[in-house]
Amino acid sequence: MTQSKNVALLIVDMINNFDFEHGDLLSKRAKEITGPILDIKNLFNKHGLPVIYINDHYNLWQADFEKIMDYCRNEKSEQIIDKLAPTEKDYFLIKPKHSAFYGTALDTLLQQLKVDTVVITGVAGNICVLFTANDAYMREYQLIVPENCIASNHEQDNQYTLKMMRDTLKANTKPSSEQKFI
Repeated sequence: MTQSKNVALLIVDMINNFDFEHGDLLSKRAKEITGPILDIKNLFNKHGLPVIYINDHYNLWQADFEKIMDYCRNEKSEQIIDKLAPTEKDYFLIKPKHSAFYGTALDTLLQQLKVDTVVITGVAGNICVLFTANDAYMREYQLIVPENCIASNHEQDNQYTLKMMRDTLKANTKPSSEQKFI
């Protein structure tokens, strides 16, 4: 896959309260991927490339990351939020359903930024990340989904999801340490 300077980092649902069945398990897995995602974010910031958070709205219905972080902050999420909090220079969109494209301005934003490649990270790998990757593929974006930057409740779900993204969506799923994003 040819790399492009027209690349954006998508961080899906990492600002999360993990207040659902298997939330404790997903929170532990999300903590494991926080460091690699932060490394990519720092690289993108260094090179002036877009970082876009797409997050559940938690019935607040405001794309205000401070309010959503405050709502989500608890013992399961605090370490993740503290390390990976959006800044004023990041883009922040809320989504009503699983895909980051459904009911959001993400595609319009990516077009305005002239993006042709998306790096997709976040949780849950087998739901929101997978649906986002599928929608990105259908919109003809090149996909990079580093295997160490997505997490699902169960590792077998994560591995199956990565295989589907590689085989069907033509995603590059090498670990972030083996990627050349820029």
